[in-house]
Amino acid sequence: MNIKDLTDEVEEVSKIYSKKFDIDRDGNWFVLKLQEEMGELIQSYLMMIKQGRHKGKSPEEIKDDFHKEVADVFSHILLLAKFYQIDLEKEVEEKWLKWKE
Repeated sequence: MNIKDLTDEVEEVSKIYSKKFDIDRDGNWFVLKLQEEMGELIQSYLMMIKQGRHKGKSPEEIKDDFHKEVADVFSHILLLAKFYQIDLEKEVEEKWLKWKE
């Protein structure tokens, strides 16, 4: 699956979520939701490195949560880019991949 197709799939799920919970997905929501997900990623990371409460979870559950939080952050990056019409492939090529030369 390419980035555009993945973004479209994530967008479809996000629309279902926002309709179910009556959320207005404006520019503020996309940025703030990404920040919320980053907080959850950091919390799971702290648990994984034994610097946070484990909340009764096993090391495997904590690692699994961390992986899922990375997926959440990635998905919200895709949503933010789509909302602001950012061509991620182009931007990554110009910002990152230029260093391969």
